[in-house]
Amino acid sequence: MRRLRILVFALLAIFAAASAAAHEVRPALLQITEEAPQSWRVFWKQPAMGDMVLRLHPRLSSGWLDAPPADQYLAPGFLVKTWTFQSPQPLSGQTLSVEGLNQSITDVFVQVKLADGRSLDAIVKPQHPSITLALEGPVRPEAPAYLKLGVEHILTGADHLMFVLGLLLLVGIGGRIVKAVTAFTAAHSLTLAAAALGWVHVPSAVVEALVALSIVFVAVELARGGGPADSLTRRQPWLVAFIFGLLHGLAFAGALAEIGLPPHAVAASLLLFNLGVEIGQLAFIGAAILVILALRRLRAQAGWDPAAFARLAPAYAIGVFATYWFIERLTVAFQ
Repeated sequence: MRRLRILVFALLAIFAAASAAAHEVRPALLQITEEAPQSWRVFWKQPAMGDMVLRLHPRLSSGWLDAPPADQYLAPGFLVKTWTFQSPQPLSGQTLSVEGLNQSITDVFVQVKLADGRSLDAIVKPQHPSITLALEGPVRPEAPAYLKLGVEHILTGADHLMFVLGLLLLVGIGGRIVKAVTAFTAAHSLTLAAAALGWVHVPSAVVEALVALSIVFVAVELARGGGPADSLTRRQPWLVAFIFGLLHGLAFAGALAEIGLPPHAVAASLLLFNLGVEIGQLAFIGAAILVILALRRLRAQAGWDPAAFARLAPAYAIGVFATYWFIERLTVAFQ
């Protein structure tokens, strides 16, 4: 127990960094639209948490965005800026950069549409916060970018990954985890599609708080221990995974809500985003299983078998982070 207390205090010391990793990974969106020849509209939308907004500023090498925006407002969950102007200067070949992006963990999803039908989709990342807008070639398809966005969203979402890890530790390696993950996938696919298509609407702050609460639930089950028949979660993990998967699907839809779906490729973009989420999730589960098996082998070779510590340490770690996220997000939801 002394080791567990030390672990908890260490986790509390770094929980603020984990909070940032949990969900300012929501992407920002920059749309550049040529509404008529030489008539431009730029739409900027970045995530916000209450009144807290990252210092991100889009820039074009032409200087188009150096002037104050025509409109700017702060709404629940995001900050919006728009610019409108006339310019004969071509967009193709200009350099787009996002000031402050290299000091964040937020990606920027870029959508460009020209009056002649040409378009471009790109993702600007903190590691490379600038790109050259090349629009001289053929029209580039928009939908494939959503596959990459789905993979990146799940792999950079610490809260979703903690739920999956907790479920894996709770159920164990074997056929039961396959059933649980399948149920989780089916559930969040349903609500992701329903929310992204506008059939269901739940305030994002409420969804994020409930997602954190689902992780707390899994952490408590882990800490309790017991055999397969001790609780509904251990008897029917697929049912619990399905129920919580519905919540996580609504949260996944939040990433799509930030950038929207291209009108002429809604089904393809939605399918690819969901497929990207699944690819990332399965990659994480595979890596976690390899780590678990390696630790088991090392433990056997060392002749050290602290069963209680091995069970409780992950439960406490997951529980501390999830409890903090729940309180933080609940506060935002009631602002």
